[in-house]
Amino acid sequence: MAGRASGARAGLDSVTRGTLVMLLGTLGFVVENFVSRVLLARSISVHDWGNFSLGLALAGLLASLGSLGLAQAVARNLPFASRDDERRAIVHSSFAVVVPSAIIVSAGMFLLGVALNPSLPALALTVEFFAAAVAMMILSGLIAAVFQGYEDVRPNALFVQILNPTLFIVFLIAAEAPDPFHLGYLQALVAYLGSAAVSLGAIGLYARRRLPRLLPPGDRAPGVSRRLFLFAAPLFVVGVLGVVSQNGDTILLGVFLRNSLGYYTAALSLARLLMVGLGSLAYIFLPVTARFVRSGDHEAVRITYATATKWMILTSLPLFLIFFFLPSRSLGFVYGSDYSVGSTTLKLLVTAAFASTLIGPSTATQVSYGQTRLLMYNTIAAAFADVLLSALLIPPFGTEGAAVAWGVATTLAPALSAVELAVLQDVHPFRAHYLVPLLVTSVPLAVLFLFVPLAVPLWALPLLVGAIALLFLLVVFATGSVDTGDRLLLEVVEGFLGRRVPLVRSLARWRLGERIKEL
Repeated sequence: MAGRASGARAGLDSVTRGTLVMLLGTLGFVVENFVSRVLLARSISVHDWGNFSLGLALAGLLASLGSLGLAQAVARNLPFASRDDERRAIVHSSFAVVVPSAIIVSAGMFLLGVALNPSLPALALTVEFFAAAVAMMILSGLIAAVFQGYEDVRPNALFVQILNPTLFIVFLIAAEAPDPFHLGYLQALVAYLGSAAVSLGAIGLYARRRLPRLLPPGDRAPGVSRRLFLFAAPLFVVGVLGVVSQNGDTILLGVFLRNSLGYYTAALSLARLLMVGLGSLAYIFLPVTARFVRSGDHEAVRITYATATKWMILTSLPLFLIFFFLPSRSLGFVYGSDYSVGSTTLKLLVTAAFASTLIGPSTATQVSYGQTRLLMYNTIAAAFADVLLSALLIPPFGTEGAAVAWGVATTLAPALSAVELAVLQDVHPFRAHYLVPLLVTSVPLAVLFLFVPLAVPLWALPLLVGAIALLFLLVVFATGSVDTGDRLLLEVVEGFLGRRVPLVRSLARWRLGERIKEL
């Protein structure tokens, strides 16, 4: 039991530190994206904003195509490798294949833009600029994945999530300086491409300085490349279809109802905020769990999974309640009153996003266990559902139909993965210490929002989000919903802070008595 606790503690240490770093980076990313989107939404037309969003969706699809599934494969196989020569082979092989792939995909997207120019010149210009950004996205993602394999999330947090959007804002402000909130669309595209280029250069310099310390030069082990590519093959399908399942509705909405695209992507951006915590967790959870699986410490996986998923509720539940019960005010707070028309669409989107966060990092855990074929089948089902439902529902129902399609796809893949993990490995978060505080917090608040009309001023919305998170914390203690993983997590947090947290320890002893006597 002591060995299991030690393994879980070590895993929670890496997960907590990595998730905190990723959360800080992601929070910066969210804030900076909020600022950049406000600048864009208020400075360009809704039509141009729709084109920009469509370009983002297409770029995400082609970036996944060009990475060939190797980013996740590298992040999982590096902690599995036992020698440096194997790790050198993994890193070298991935770059040898991905660099030319990125160039080919970028060139193909540029040619698509050229073909669109006669009929859709604004969209064609968007595609041409995003074509150059695609190659940079692929290479930055692969560099970050190498460090992810060493359980170092700082390159992704610093350069991808903070530096890139910060530069975009700086470039936008510089372009707007002569005439605030009157930005040329071409200038916006140049700003986006420039930020991607500088960020790639920065993360490349970081890798050149830091990577030799982690992986000294030397020989490369034979046979590793073949195993890496075989492992990456289903992840390639997962990556491409995963982007389809997340963006197929956006692309088809652009085909059927382009005038509604700007309103829909605004609501979708808010819904994806609920998944920020889960995305941060999954990024570091993959290599940590891979290390546990390699050593056969499945109990550590179970403890870490349940505990980490439980505390992600702090980031998703408050946003869900605010966005679902105050949709118009939420959209108005972020984008302005022009975007408040998508209230029902936002409700549908946030319901699905919240459901996916309740499941936990099931897809990343499947990658750690090597269950890539199962994950591929799950992603195929989700992508098929998104495209089929979008084609059927968008023409009669518009953005609400697109929201239903996205919602089904967003919950289907992680739900299938969660069921498979529970059956095959007994890994799942649905234990009493997770469900009790979730229900005790969310049900009364939902009833309050539903039956008591609240005229919340815009400035109070962030305060309300913080109050709901604090209430969840209090409910955890009041209901005694603490287990071994929470105790270990407290020790990790205290180690991270460099000091004990007496108030938390006192509350735990007072409420839980003998069950947490070791505190």
